[in-house]
Amino acid sequence: MKNKATNAKLVIRNATPADLVEIQRLSEKVYPDIPPYSLDILRGQLNNYPEGQFVAVYDSKIVGYCATIRVSEQVAMAPHTWRQITGGGYGSTHLATGEYLYGMEIFVDPDYRGLRIGERLYSERKKLCRYYRLKGIVFGGRMPMLKKRLKQVGSVEQYVEQVKDRKINDPTTSFQLRQGFEIMGILPDYLPSDKESMGTATHMVWRNPEAPEPEGKSRTNAGRLPESVRVATVQYEQRRIHSFEEFEQIVTYFVDVVSDYRSDFVVFPELFTLQLLSIENEPIPPDKSIDRLTEYTEKIKEMFLRLAIKYNINIIAGSHPTKMKDGSIQNVTFVCLRDGSIHEQPKIHPTPNERYWWNIQGGDNLSVIQTDCGPIGVLICYDCEFPELARHLIDQGANILFVPFCTDERQGYLRVRYSAQARAVENQCYVAMSGNVGNLPRVHNMDIQYAQSCILTPCDFYFARDGIAADTTPNVETVAFADLRLEYIYRARHSGTVMNLKDRRHDLYSVVWHKNKKLRSKE
Repeated sequence: MKNKATNAKLVIRNATPADLVEIQRLSEKVYPDIPPYSLDILRGQLNNYPEGQFVAVYDSKIVGYCATIRVSEQVAMAPHTWRQITGGGYGSTHLATGEYLYGMEIFVDPDYRGLRIGERLYSERKKLCRYYRLKGIVFGGRMPMLKKRLKQVGSVEQYVEQVKDRKINDPTTSFQLRQGFEIMGILPDYLPSDKESMGTATHMVWRNPEAPEPEGKSRTNAGRLPESVRVATVQYEQRRIHSFEEFEQIVTYFVDVVSDYRSDFVVFPELFTLQLLSIENEPIPPDKSIDRLTEYTEKIKEMFLRLAIKYNINIIAGSHPTKMKDGSIQNVTFVCLRDGSIHEQPKIHPTPNERYWWNIQGGDNLSVIQTDCGPIGVLICYDCEFPELARHLIDQGANILFVPFCTDERQGYLRVRYSAQARAVENQCYVAMSGNVGNLPRVHNMDIQYAQSCILTPCDFYFARDGIAADTTPNVETVAFADLRLEYIYRARHSGTVMNLKDRRHDLYSVVWHKNKKLRSKE
């Protein structure tokens, strides 16, 4: 252990979004031979169960991390793999009423070993377990000495017995036994990538001596969610304008209106800023028109951020063609939050027309956005027709998906609408759509518009009968509102008529974001 400042303090606390980059760096340091956890996976762990994620902080530096979820007794005690029980590491399998804590992950900075950081993290889990009066803690434990000793002992079972009898010292298993955990059995094929443990894990349990009798009810953390979130969608009419100031007046009007109704979010349509091309009111070749439109990017960001703060509302600012550092153009949504922060979400899948006429290229990052009403996700129009993208956002903890869209006729609109409804059903989440109406005769590919904006829900007893919280009249400029109760999402996912999200077969399939992937546990 390196020399440490004598006045430094070691603190164990819950992880926060601001910690994620440092946690990622620490995972890379602790396990240099495998890719670090992606920020998306870490966001999922934090969003799915904030109370279960801990960091150890020494002298203002994160030196340890511990990830935990809750699962049912049936799931905890049954044979399983790490991928199955953790939802691929995102913690999307967290059950707020689960009787057991499940240890997904724990690691400690090797430069700070000797401070009993691992012991403190395990102790924090036990405090959480006692506070909620849960039955205990379960996890799959690594056996890093197994591969070296297997020939000597003959079998995994014999190895475990000799570790229990203290004839073999396994640095991980022996430590866990000293923390009061018991070995219930062996989990074969728990994590194939763990070569030292030969893919096998010990099935460990700590039983809470303060657990109530079976009839007792444990507390849940569902109360951390806002009781209700008011969402507004703007069905925006495209018509000629004469200046950027006129465009700003129209946008401000709608933000002012939805703010008067105390909305938490407002969403504008995809590419509604193409209205700015009507200022000159002359035909421009498509590629040059889009390039010219990118010149408005900074003014648009500044305008929406100012409106978000002034009117105390989170704005999903439709989408706008934006020039990247490499000179390419992407279709980007700016999410301007009322706390003064701004986020960007590019469209992943440009349509054939966008690629051909406007030379728009697809982005490669898709992450939830943290707001004061919980994590949200954005899928721009065509992206909504790809189920994997919505699932990736839901794995990260999103409860509401916003879909700005731009379609010229009813068939195109219905492709987006039906896909959005499917995303709401299969992910048991809310989906808010916002589209353009009207026309811009002198703007290529925006001459006519069709939209019927709406706010969609899962289809179950907690929600509107037809899965529609709010709807608009087609092709009329208007605003629609809906109060969305996040508690209903929680209920549907864990006790609904069907439980699409909970019933996924993680043993058969998963969504893996290949740009930065990782699948490994270090208990």
